[in-house]
Amino acid sequence: MRDWVNQAITRIEADFKRSSDTHLFKVELHAAKNIALYLKDESTHPTGSLKHRLARSLFLYGLCNGLIKENTPIIESSSGSTAISEAYFAKLLDLPFIAVVPKGTSREKIDKITFYDGRCHFVEPRDIYSESARLAAEMGGHYMDQFTYAERATDWRGNNNIAESIFSQMSMEPAPIPDWVVVGAGTGGTSATIGRFIRYKCLSTKLCVADPENSVFFDYFQTGDATLVSEHSSRIEGIGRPRVEPSFVSSIVDRMIQVPDVASYATIHFLEKLLNRRCGGSTGTNVYAAFQIIAEMIAQNQEGSVVSMICDAGERYLNTYYSEQWLEDKGFDIAPYLGQLEEFYETGVMGPV
Repeated sequence: MRDWVNQAITRIEADFKRSSDTHLFKVELHAAKNIALYLKDESTHPTGSLKHRLARSLFLYGLCNGLIKENTPIIESSSGSTAISEAYFAKLLDLPFIAVVPKGTSREKIDKITFYDGRCHFVEPRDIYSESARLAAEMGGHYMDQFTYAERATDWRGNNNIAESIFSQMSMEPAPIPDWVVVGAGTGGTSATIGRFIRYKCLSTKLCVADPENSVFFDYFQTGDATLVSEHSSRIEGIGRPRVEPSFVSSIVDRMIQVPDVASYATIHFLEKLLNRRCGGSTGTNVYAAFQIIAEMIAQNQEGSVVSMICDAGERYLNTYYSEQWLEDKGFDIAPYLGQLEEFYETGVMGPV
C-alpha cells in the first residue's frame, strides 16, 4: 500500500517538475507613475487556472494523511476550475473522479471535466456538500472537500507556494515588497496561504480580499458572524460563497472590498484592451479592487507596488462575460464602469459611477 502512495507522490512531483512557474508581469498604468501593478498569471497552469495549485495540494494532503489509496474514488463538490484540476490529477494517478455539480452546469464545464475522464453527478445546488459526503461514504471514496481543507493543504511557509513565488519574482523590482496583495476568495485557501506567509516572513505587505455580490465573506469579515447565509450564489465563478466556508481565515485579512458584479465584468473588458488578452471574471473582481487601492495611494502621494492575479483565462467565458447579448439579458450595463476605469487610467482618480 505504501509503495503505491510513494509512486503516486512521485508522479505528482514529476508533473510539477515538468511545469514552469507562472509569470508575474507588470501592467503599465498611465497615471500611476510611482505605483506599479503586477499580475500573477495563473491561467498558464496545465489546467488553466489558479485551482491547479489547490488540486495538487489537496491530492498531496490526502496521500500523506492516508486518505487516498490505490483505487480510491475521489469526490469533490465543484462545477468549475477545481473540478477540472482535480480530474487532471485523478487521471494522473489512475483514480476515478466524480464532480458533484449543480443541475444546469454549462456544457463547457462538463466537457472540461470529462476530458480528464471525470464524471459529473448532478444535484440541486443546495445539496452539493451533503451529496458529496454521501457518495464518498457509499463508495468508500475520499471527499476532497476543498472548502474545508484548502487552508491547511498548502504549506504556507514555502515549498514554492503562490506567496513564495510572488515575493521571489518581485525581488528585483523597484518596490520589491508590495504595499498590498489583492486576491479573491472562493475556498479561502489562497488568501490564507498569502496572509500566513506575509506574517511568517515579517513583511509589511497588507492583504486585501475582493469579494463579489451575493457572497457572505465581506459581511463575515465585518461582523464575525460565521452563521451568515446568502439566498443567492455568486455570479463571479471561482470566488464568493453563500455561506462562510471553514477555509476562509478572516483573521489574517487586513481589508476587504466588495465589488459589484457589473464592475468585475467591465474590468475584464477594460483589461482586454489594456493587456490584449481576455481574463476570467474573478480577475476583474481582483483588479477592480486593486485599482481602488492604487487610486487611494495616488491621492495620498504614496509610492510602491500592488500585486494581484489573473485567475483563469477569459476563453472559458466567451458565451457569458464576453457576450454582449448575455450581459444585456442579465441587465448588466458595463458602459458607466468602463468610463470610470478609463478615467482612472488617464487621471489616477476613481470617480463615482
